[in-house]
Amino acid sequence: MTTENLGYGTGRRKTSVARVYLRAGNGNITINNKKAEEYIPDEILLQTIKSPLDVCNCLNKYDVLVNVYGGGISGQAGAIRHGLSRALADADESNRSVLGANGFLTRDSRMVERKKYGQRGARRRFQFSKR
Repeated sequence: MTTENLGYGTGRRKTSVARVYLRAGNGNITINNKKAEEYIPDEILLQTIKSPLDVCNCLNKYDVLVNVYGGGISGQAGAIRHGLSRALADADESNRSVLGANGFLTRDSRMVERKKYGQRGARRRFQFSKR
C-alpha cells in the first residue's frame, strides 16, 4: 500500500530544519515517528504548529508527517509551522493568500550572532582595565 503525498514543504527556523508531508487523512500529526503531543509537550508550541491548519480550515482534512532535526524545541516548532504552511500552499493554491496574509510563508531569518575572537561572546567584551 502506497500513500500519496498531497503536498510537501521544507521549513526552517534558527538552526532547525523540518520536512513536512501532507497526506489525505483525519488530522493526525506525526513528528519523528511520535505523536505531536508526545514530541512537543508544550501546549503553546502545539498551537503554533497547528495554526496554519486552523487558518486554512483543514484541521481534519490532512494527516501531517514531519521529519525535523537541529536546534531546540521552540526552533523546531517554528520550522514545522513554516514547512506546514509551504505544504498547504503546495497542496492547494487557494491557501497561499490566507497563509501569506498571516505571515506563515515568511521565513524568520533571525539567527544567533557568532562569537568574535578577542571577546567573551558575540557582543560582550572582556572587562577593560585602564591600569
